[in-house]
Amino acid sequence: MSVRLMKKILKEQEPPETQQLINSEDESESPPPSSGTFRNPFDLLDDEDDDGGVDQENNADINDGSSIENSNEKQSSTKKTTPEAFVLSDSKFKKKKKKKNKEKSQPGAKDKGNSWNESLEQLSIEDDSSHLEHVAPDTGKYNLRNLNGRGKVVKQCTSSVLQVDPKFLNAENELRRIFGSKVVNSFEKGHQTGSSRQSRGGRRGSQNHRKTILVCPLEHWPKWDGSLSMELVETRDGISDFRYVHTSSYSQAQKAFESAKAVHDFNGIVNILLHHPYHVDSLITLAEYYKFSGEKQMSADCTARCLYALECAWHPMFTPLMGNCQLKFSCEINKPLFSVLFSHMKNMDRRGCHRSALELCKLLLLLDPDDPMGVLFCIDYYSLRAEEYTWLEQFSEQYKSDNSLWLFPNFSYSLAVCRYYVENDEHAKEIKAEDLKASSADLMKQALMLHPSVLKKLVSKVPLKDKAWTSIIKHNFFSSDQTGTPSLDHLINIYVERSYIIWRLPDLQKFLRDAALLVIETLQNDGTYARDWTCVRKEAFSSEKNEYSHLLVSDFSDSVPTLPPDNLQNFMVDPRGEVPNDAQPANHRLQDLTDRNAIAVLLESMLPWMNYGSGHDQPDHDEQGNEG
Repeated sequence: MSVRLMKKILKEQEPPETQQLINSEDESESPPPSSGTFRNPFDLLDDEDDDGGVDQENNADINDGSSIENSNEKQSSTKKTTPEAFVLSDSKFKKKKKKKNKEKSQPGAKDKGNSWNESLEQLSIEDDSSHLEHVAPDTGKYNLRNLNGRGKVVKQCTSSVLQVDPKFLNAENELRRIFGSKVVNSFEKGHQTGSSRQSRGGRRGSQNHRKTILVCPLEHWPKWDGSLSMELVETRDGISDFRYVHTSSYSQAQKAFESAKAVHDFNGIVNILLHHPYHVDSLITLAEYYKFSGEKQMSADCTARCLYALECAWHPMFTPLMGNCQLKFSCEINKPLFSVLFSHMKNMDRRGCHRSALELCKLLLLLDPDDPMGVLFCIDYYSLRAEEYTWLEQFSEQYKSDNSLWLFPNFSYSLAVCRYYVENDEHAKEIKAEDLKASSADLMKQALMLHPSVLKKLVSKVPLKDKAWTSIIKHNFFSSDQTGTPSLDHLINIYVERSYIIWRLPDLQKFLRDAALLVIETLQNDGTYARDWTCVRKEAFSSEKNEYSHLLVSDFSDSVPTLPPDNLQNFMVDPRGEVPNDAQPANHRLQDLTDRNAIAVLLESMLPWMNYGSGHDQPDHDEQGNEG
């Protein structure tokens, strides 16, 4: 007799009540039907979420069992009795309840934080967490949380023509756009050996340099020591005025620098950098030393390190890129930032990063609208080299809303060149002629009539060797290279020194020659034009003194003079990079020519620091150097 048949006979012999009880137990112990038939699929998702939450909170409890027990549980999962299921669901319910209690406890924590803030307010202490976020060394993006509540200022700056784009401040980004990422990456890999040698002695990546927007810190640079800071002076009409502040240790280093500078002790300045690696004035002096010794890369590295220190000292609320913060150049302690930014701008130009140099020009104008560094006399050059023609025209019309920049010699000629490229741009051919206020030929003719002395200087500086230029220069209107106004002559010298290189393009030479011939033809027909433009020029530059004498022509030149090693031993500079006369050794101030080789004396006389008693403190010389 089989077991199944035996069970059937026993059931038939049992009373009906007992049989019903057994049937109910069998139904409870029998495996549940398939979930696809009797269960809602969304209930399965809810169960999975609950199980996931429980697993995340109690991973240790689940992993206590061995692998054998886990496998047994998987095999018997379909045969669990209802009491076990009730225990599991009960534990889930308790864990959910604990989770809800934790969520309910969070408002209490907020109340605790509020009470902490209230206590700070009673003690007149500000909980400046934004400052900690700004100075965090691992921050990868520029912190803009401190701009909350300044929407109006940001909107005004967005429409401003001087708004700085941070992504163009990085020279590496522009180099990748010009040469491609593969070329730049291979170049960086080739120079990793030198940087690793400089960083030898410490673990790789142990410095954790702060992320900055103006420069990218190198691995071998020392860690920022926090010896320089910044404070808010005042806020007026939505513009916040700041200034730098020296700590006690930095003040001591500054006193040591002044003492070394007074006696022209360059070794003393180097000693200061050994103990204070981010002393700004010492880094500026070292950068000038490398520049005059011909080490341009080392000079640029010192300048970038100096700029890194100045940016690390920024106040959390100091956001110059937004146009709502200023640093007055009249404050002595703020001047190094302007000189370092100007030097960094020229370094970017030498590397071919003209768009980065243009953005630095905008930043300098935002820091101090009075333009103490003379950025207005080179911003047109960088915009032309960066091919920002539309921006240059907008800037000349919108800057300070007076529309008088065209009176300066650099803008009068650069705007004509700008319009020339706009007219010849393939993408701008759809622009109708009536939409343009004036043609490039008219603008160049206007520039030549307003500043005719520029032409002769350009012919000599470029140089322009075509025979047609000889006849043009012989004309009375273009024969003189002086205007008789010191300010205007100085600005013309700056323009020619800065922008002469763009006139080496054959197309622009033809454009300039045709406009000059047109001016000569106009003057032959009516000579009153010359007198009218002379009146305009004298009214615009009426001062008898040179109002721009603080701007050195050499600051706008690509040529970098070099000094011999003997002179570099006593080398000292001021923050603008001028070499004082008294810093030169006495044996180089006046030379004895007795029993000297004539050829040696001839070669030596070409050096700018030599003086043979001619009566001139600084004889004129032609600077030769790298043309960017």
